[in-house]
Amino acid sequence: MVMFEDRIRERLLRNAGLQDAQIQEALRIERDSGQTLDQVLVQKNMLSEERCLEFFGDFLGLEVRHSLEGVAVPGSFIQDVPVQFARTHGLIAIGVDAGVVRVATARPLDVKPMDDLATMMGSVVEAVLAPRSEIASLINRAYRHKASGVDEALDDIEEQDIVGLASTIEESEDLLDVANKAPIIKLVNMLLFQALKLRASDIHLQPYVDRLQVRMRIDGVLYDTESIPKKAQEAIVSRVKVMGKMDIAERRLPQDGRASIRIGDGDVDVRISTVPVQHGERIVFRILDKTTKVYELDQIGLTAENHQIIRRYIHYSHGIIFVTGPTGSGKTTTLYAALSEINSPQLNILTIEDPVEYALDGISQVQVNTKKGLTFAAGLRSFLRQDPDVMMVGEVRDTETADIAIRAALTGHLVFSTVHTNDSASTVTRMLDIGIEPYLVSSSVLLVIAQRLVRTICPHCREYHPAGGLSEQVRFQLEELRLSPDQFPQGVAIGRGCDECYHSGFSGRTAIYEVLPIDGIIQQQIVDKATASEIKRGALERGLKTLRMDGVAKLLAGVTTPEEVLRVTQLDVM
Repeated sequence: MVMFEDRIRERLLRNAGLQDAQIQEALRIERDSGQTLDQVLVQKNMLSEERCLEFFGDFLGLEVRHSLEGVAVPGSFIQDVPVQFARTHGLIAIGVDAGVVRVATARPLDVKPMDDLATMMGSVVEAVLAPRSEIASLINRAYRHKASGVDEALDDIEEQDIVGLASTIEESEDLLDVANKAPIIKLVNMLLFQALKLRASDIHLQPYVDRLQVRMRIDGVLYDTESIPKKAQEAIVSRVKVMGKMDIAERRLPQDGRASIRIGDGDVDVRISTVPVQHGERIVFRILDKTTKVYELDQIGLTAENHQIIRRYIHYSHGIIFVTGPTGSGKTTTLYAALSEINSPQLNILTIEDPVEYALDGISQVQVNTKKGLTFAAGLRSFLRQDPDVMMVGEVRDTETADIAIRAALTGHLVFSTVHTNDSASTVTRMLDIGIEPYLVSSSVLLVIAQRLVRTICPHCREYHPAGGLSEQVRFQLEELRLSPDQFPQGVAIGRGCDECYHSGFSGRTAIYEVLPIDGIIQQQIVDKATASEIKRGALERGLKTLRMDGVAKLLAGVTTPEEVLRVTQLDVM
């Protein structure tokens, strides 16, 4: 052991630039805590994870992979190795070469789990070093379609099984810790885990006469998944109420709650709503995954022209920028992308949101609390005393909020907000409808961005259908979009449906945009109280690209399907 430590010390001093005192400290912690040396070096910030992997890769002669994107996990690994084991030890197979299973790990010196894995699979294993985040993502992708344990949990449920519905739960419960849980707790945890694997934004538990139906909203569309026996309904509802710190005894009134759950190293916030309906209580979980990254402006589906317009306006020193669209159309993502673009130590940026969905470094975010009197309007009024440069108010819902936001924009602040209207021009007239003076609107509003989300075709099962191979339905859809099959040289792209996309043909979403700068002509139209259609007609003549036009551009590029463009732009006016 001394020789090994001496060699490590020498290599660390020569290659990693650590001081001898740091190395002595690391070796002492390793001996006292039982952690491996690589874990100590990363946890104590002596080396970054990337630098640590490179060092041990060089020292031990192991390959280092910085990305596992596009890696296909061997089926034998998914079949033989439980997801709990893979997650706990951060191990995932990335290939098989001449009977040797190559396994990605972020812990080069933790050899016992590798030995256990070799026994489990009955094969020789060889370590490849990779970052923990890449391994966790690959585990998620690999186990997405394996039976999630829901069926197994259902088999365990008995008529009166409400054991474990304790009055208190941990602040942040780990979904993977199901080994010793009561079946009901295990079942609810597995449903949440399955939803995260499928990238679901919501889980619905809908009671029927004979069953409790589980439905999940994936990429904006609801799918029926599990069907739970009616006998388990009351126990599940009680368990969910315990999680959300709600009143278990109250069954006649709607209730709202929140829970924080842990999955491996990531935290997920869950908002829970219960409503009494005909056959029991209906429950909806809204999942807010804190590990989801904040997108940049060039990653959200903007054309080069729209990207340029938005970048120009978000760097203005004052004025108001509205993002509009229905619930779940990606408005918050666009706002976060814009705030990330302008975020810097020189700016004081404040946001008031309901809820705060993702944490942004360097930005002060406030959660609305109507019970305590902290509304959008009250928060915005307080912000003006905080010496802000940029403010974001989650939504303009009433005259008071709109009035404060617009007056803040006129007094030298840049304000971002959202509003619920059908298109960009309607946003301007909505401000007039709720009582804001036309001269205030025309002199404060800089830009209106309308958007919708369209599902993107699954890259694993995308097919191109030539003009002769199109169904009557697709031909009709193209006709409605004023397109002809001749405009698709490669053919019209359609997703066939596969295991990777839950047999929907779609995987992920992108946004389509309608970006309307408020120029001098529109300012005069606002003062003259022109209608939304008059404003839009004039803007179209001057080059405005509508939601449907942007959707058609993405359709021609093979990103989405005619059906999707028609689904989300039916209210668009050409």
